[in-house]
Amino acid sequence: MHRDVTDSLNSVGDSDTLGASAAGRVLVRVDALPQRTPIDLDAVVEGVGEDGADTTGDPDALIVYRDGDEVRVWLNVCPHAGRRLDWAPGKFLVGKDGHLICAAHGATFETQRGECVAGPCKGQSLRAIPVTVIDGDVRIRLDP
Repeated sequence: MHRDVTDSLNSVGDSDTLGASAAGRVLVRVDALPQRTPIDLDAVVEGVGEDGADTTGDPDALIVYRDGDEVRVWLNVCPHAGRRLDWAPGKFLVGKDGHLICAAHGATFETQRGECVAGPCKGQSLRAIPVTVIDGDVRIRLDP
């Protein structure tokens, strides 16, 4: 499932600029995320100003993964070859053990830390995007 949230952030959470506040930019509602099923979202990660305003305008492809009350987000970029993990936008390969599998070269990533546990980039990790959940909103943290 591929979702572009860059234009709809005002409709989620606070009504401030682009759905952002001092607590971070709203990415998605936690109750909209399926359990243990990765989804693809596009949102600006780099170039977020202190007020949450987008300073670049270029959205990044993200993998969003919910496991119980925890939400983890990574850039949708395999550290092996710099390609997206999904075989089609929002269509991820998931092993029987729940690990994410890169469609390009079979690198296998566990879903706790995004670490590659098998394949050509074993020991490397997906780039984690720091998020927090506040009042049901998954927010990209705006750490200084």
